[in-house]
Amino acid sequence: MRAVIIRSFGGPEVLEVAQVPRPEPGPGQVRIRVAAAGVNPVDVQTRSGALAGAGIHAPRDVLGLGWDVSGTVDAVGAGVRGFAAGDRVAGLCDRPGLALKAQAEYAVLDAGAVALLPDGLDLVAAATLPLNALTAAQALDLAAVEPGGTLLVTGATGAVGGYTVEIAARSGARVVAVAGGRDADLVRGLGAWRVVPRDGDLAEAVRTAVPGGVDAAVDAASLGVRALDAVRGGGAFVAVLGGAAPPALRGTRVYHVWIRADGERLAALAAAGLTTRVAGTLPLADVAEAHRRLEAGRQRGRLVLVP
Repeated sequence: MRAVIIRSFGGPEVLEVAQVPRPEPGPGQVRIRVAAAGVNPVDVQTRSGALAGAGIHAPRDVLGLGWDVSGTVDAVGAGVRGFAAGDRVAGLCDRPGLALKAQAEYAVLDAGAVALLPDGLDLVAAATLPLNALTAAQALDLAAVEPGGTLLVTGATGAVGGYTVEIAARSGARVVAVAGGRDADLVRGLGAWRVVPRDGDLAEAVRTAVPGGVDAAVDAASLGVRALDAVRGGGAFVAVLGGAAPPALRGTRVYHVWIRADGERLAALAAAGLTTRVAGTLPLADVAEAHRRLEAGRQRGRLVLVP
């Protein structure tokens, strides 16, 4: 089969679509014939060597790329229950240092990382859910905003931020979203209660809308202390990017969300009718172009590779 790998760190030119043996599912595992695989910032960080430099994975001669996958079950390992060949599924490959990951023609995941998909959810759209929607949901677990409470979401137009706004608003939180003027209608459509601009004095803008500051913040844009200053004393702050957590000023409870695969939670998110946003699709062979587009920014949603 074909799979995206790297043998050295660097720019998009180090990405290789290689012919490799098709993996076999072991006990408790599911093999997926890949229909779509998302391209995320963590893929760029893997390719560049940033994750290795931060000690996120051990050194290896070959690294696979891709965390998000959707497709159909092709084979199941011993002891697997609840999945059968032909099932439409999505899953999260949350181990950074594997030689083969999701950007391939076939992917093997632990069964607990895989979710059955509702019939009405397109497989390409489903590939934008695992990493981003699970990160949003798990960040909100840490923020622990009660219904009627206030939540600041930075990077609200991004994939993680957009899902965070929508999931939080559905749970009854009053969401203050950070977005540019042209995106205000988009985040309001996701459920934002107030929209504040990215530029200028963020804390002042938020505290004008919410005197005393918001109860919690999910910092998907890694604004750090700028976003922390908008949180009331004793509130909660959740950093999304590794190493981006600010000091716990004013008794703020500061967390970092380390994503974990959760097939049961993913199934619920897939069935929830969340607003998926596909920025575009490219063939697997064009993975380098996907990385160039991602690094250039201005994507609305996630780019998806189609084998």
